Amino acid sequence: MEKGQFFVAGINYKKTDAGIRGNFAISSDQYHTILTNAARIGLKELFVLSTCNRTEIYGLAPDADTLIRLLCEVTVGDASTFLQLCYIKKDEEALQHIFSVGAGLDSQILGDYEIVGQMKIAVRFSKERGMIGAFMERLFNTVLQSSKQVKNETALSGGTISVSFAAIQFIREQLTDTAHKKIVLLGTGKIGRNTCKNLIDYLDTRNITLINRTEEKASELAVSLGLLHAGWNQLETEVEQADIVIVATNAESPVLTAKNVKADKAKILIDLSIPNNIDPQLAQVSGIILANVDDLSRINDQTLRMRKAEVPKAMAIIQQHMQEFAAWTSQRRHVPVLKAVKQKLHDMHSCGLFLTSRRTSKDINTEAIQKVVNNVAVKMRNRHQPGCYYIEAINDFMTSSQ
Repeated sequence: MEKGQFFVAGINYKKTDAGIRGNFAISSDQYHTILTNAARIGLKELFVLSTCNRTEIYGLAPDADTLIRLLCEVTVGDASTFLQLCYIKKDEEALQHIFSVGAGLDSQILGDYEIVGQMKIAVRFSKERGMIGAFMERLFNTVLQSSKQVKNETALSGGTISVSFAAIQFIREQLTDTAHKKIVLLGTGKIGRNTCKNLIDYLDTRNITLINRTEEKASELAVSLGLLHAGWNQLETEVEQADIVIVATNAESPVLTAKNVKADKAKILIDLSIPNNIDPQLAQVSGIILANVDDLSRINDQTLRMRKAEVPKAMAIIQQHMQEFAAWTSQRRHVPVLKAVKQKLHDMHSCGLFLTSRRTSKDINTEAIQKVVNNVAVKMRNRHQPGCYYIEAINDFMTSSQ
């Protein structure tokens, strides 16, 4: 392993509800602070994955507590609560976890492929701030390759099951006729856009009004899909008129509360956000049906059963890619020795002891030295044990120079 061991520490839907996860969700500003503080204490490689179903910190560190402190210093939730609920994995177990997450095996809805896009964003954020090095870069690229192969060669992500699609199924369970229902969608980020397209495709309706804090984004999506849009200052009026309100915003506190949701008509409220962007207390209001991401994940059907049957195939693909990554890390451990051997041969050659009339200094540098180093690398990989590599390298170099 590189400097420090590879750890992941996190919480997810398995032991925490949406409310608790919301206390450990991180914003972009909090993420930036985590990376700044990490660099200050000498850490060089880490990233944080914060979604509606999980908050995880991955990194090379001396111990997991270091990563947990970095995370909890900036969250509403404290480290003691996190430690009671979290899982901590290191080295091989941590590698297994990140591959499983990337393949959708650890998603709240099995095979949910949206996690891959969220991981890409998280890693890119860290890389742009200089906190993704050779180890993490290679690891994440291998995870992406594994995830892509799982998606292409299995039916783990087959069918139409995701949190955004589960919202559609929930609406169908509550209403037999949706054609004339007014739908308001708050938030036009990735989840909001996916949900919007599912509404059109599966509910066969365009009676949808889009609202976003940045009105231009809502307007652009509305125009492209032939929908309506409204400004954020019209939120209360639009919500009052709506039959269904779906919230996919990324606010740090609820945007729908008893203050802006009047109980004058029956409504379905769906919260796709973490932390909660719809006040949970609204579930107690007469006529209101409220569902959050945990409620939606309980929806099960034939598609989900089909996905479960694909898990062994996905695991076999993951094992193959994990072995490839293990081979790469093994080779990385030999790099210091190989560099030392190469430098020693250059030092020997510079004294002129092995020059012949038939070969120039440049010839030997480019041919003999590299060939010897390559041979040493092969022997180190094949033997998997320490040995007198200097002596063998010198002997090979003397033989090739005669």
